[in-house]
Amino acid sequence: MTQFIKLIFSIFGLFWLGSCAPNFVTSIDETLPQEKLPKKKDKELVETLDSLALVKPKTFYSKLSVDYKDTTREISFKTSLKIVSDSAVSAIITYAKIPIVTTMITKDTIKVVNRKDKCYVIQTLNYIKENFGIDFTYNNIEELFFGRPLDYKVDQKYFVINDPYRYQISSHRKREKKRFERKAKEDIIINYFLTNDAKELKKTTIYSPSDTTEIYVDYLSFQLDKGIKVPENVLIQIKTPRNSIYVRLEYEKIEINEPQELIIVIPENYEKCD
Repeated sequence: MTQFIKLIFSIFGLFWLGSCAPNFVTSIDETLPQEKLPKKKDKELVETLDSLALVKPKTFYSKLSVDYKDTTREISFKTSLKIVSDSAVSAIITYAKIPIVTTMITKDTIKVVNRKDKCYVIQTLNYIKENFGIDFTYNNIEELFFGRPLDYKVDQKYFVINDPYRYQISSHRKREKKRFERKAKEDIIINYFLTNDAKELKKTTIYSPSDTTEIYVDYLSFQLDKGIKVPENVLIQIKTPRNSIYVRLEYEKIEINEPQELIIVIPENYEKCD
């Protein structure tokens, strides 16, 4: 598998190996506010997450500007993103308005057509975990692009962390976090942070003690269309023992609940990518 194709998978099927890009922010201001936030009931905060987890347009389209940086390179590219909920995610990466890479992700398969090298890839979703240590499911990919709480389950018990400056809900109690970190359990610790008005998702952090993988998803701003809020600017950080990846997404144009056709064609003369 070439580095070109490997990097496509490393950011969920959205990557074109192009020219260098200007520097961009790889972290946000984590300074705590000077004033404490109003006290909210634990039930109220958890119910907010329950509500946000249900946000799911039937179909979604967006033009995306993507900035990418890892330990070896820094680039920018454009892509067209289409989603049919609970079915498939499709992305067409372009350069000078010419399609270069087409990807499609379903609940069990990743397909990539590389027009630059005239080759294709068909793999299961397990490929992401096996090669990058990032255990993402199809539902997680939808959650990411829709701005929903990652891997959140309405029927699971969550815990509000005592933090007077931030609204923070976690999959584990504080003492459980320390135990998992110490014993490197096959489990993940997820923290959800709400905005200061406790109405929107501000940030999600994921930590896997067993392989020391960390994922940070910062929703810098949202936009409203047809009564549904979706992201406008997103910063993603992925830290693994092998790499540190930064991805910034800017949603330049969106269409919600409009008919979307998802097609990926593999030309007969294309061979499997090495």
